[in-house]
Amino acid sequence: MESFSELVRLRRSMRKFTDEQLSSEQVTVLLKSALMAPSSKGKHAWHFVVVDDKDMLEKLSMCKAQGSDFLAGATMAVVVVGDPNESDVWIEDASVASTILLYQAEDLGLGACWIQVRERYTAEGEPADNIVRYLLEIPEPLRVVSIVAIGHKGMERKPFNEERLLWDKVHVDRF
Repeated sequence: MESFSELVRLRRSMRKFTDEQLSSEQVTVLLKSALMAPSSKGKHAWHFVVVDDKDMLEKLSMCKAQGSDFLAGATMAVVVVGDPNESDVWIEDASVASTILLYQAEDLGLGACWIQVRERYTAEGEPADNIVRYLLEIPEPLRVVSIVAIGHKGMERKPFNEERLLWDKVHVDRF
């Protein structure tokens, strides 16, 4: 990638993936980037669970009522978990790490998409966090913030159209 600005323009949520596996080098680069994500006071109040088992990806894809089914077609997922006992800003720290994963995937030419888990529910009203923690044996008090689905792009997406920028949302000096 020539610049971060170009990376931001090109990165789009990818919900379709090919069957091609990720290389161990790609996985290492993704995880290094997540582990280098900024965190409040250097607390690193996050953990990452890498999932590449197809059966588990299928089970995780049903963790909430909508917006996660495409996970079954991903090559890999990184479940981003926060520790509320470690930091009062565990949600923010885990969110930053999730975002870093999205951009690192794009920089590697891969597709990725964030799946919101925190404060999402199954059709029956059970917290998605409970489902994911049960499936992956994530201990208390840890909480799942997101799942980042990753794989080789299974479709083309146009870069972000800068004509759609919401400049009226930008305020200078005062609201």
